[in-house]
Amino acid sequence: MQKIAIVILADTDTGEGLGRLVNALTAAKEYQEAGDKVSVTFTGAGTKWLAELSNQAHTAHALYMDVKDSVAGACGYCANAFNQQDAIDAVEVPMLCEFGTSMSYRKLTQEADHLIIF
Repeated sequence: MQKIAIVILADTDTGEGLGRLVNALTAAKEYQEAGDKVSVTFTGAGTKWLAELSNQAHTAHALYMDVKDSVAGACGYCANAFNQQDAIDAVEVPMLCEFGTSMSYRKLTQEADHLIIF
């Protein structure tokens, strides 16, 4: 069993960002189905995806629901910087503040065999 940390930085503003998100969630699903331990973290502009993905009409909603149990959280600093704190609280995703008010990349690399960033 591998331990995989997936980090989503992609913004919601472009088709490219949607492509990165879908690739990240698809990778998470593939690893999950293979029995690997997966964590998905939203940081930077990627914190904006959590509000989008909670909408059942969104094209990636079903894929998100498939991997939701693997979502570790969202960077607290970034959620604040992109005004996403309320939206993230509403979808009950933890705020990660392991390094001051930010998520910890060091913690991710210590706990995972592989780190994949989208």
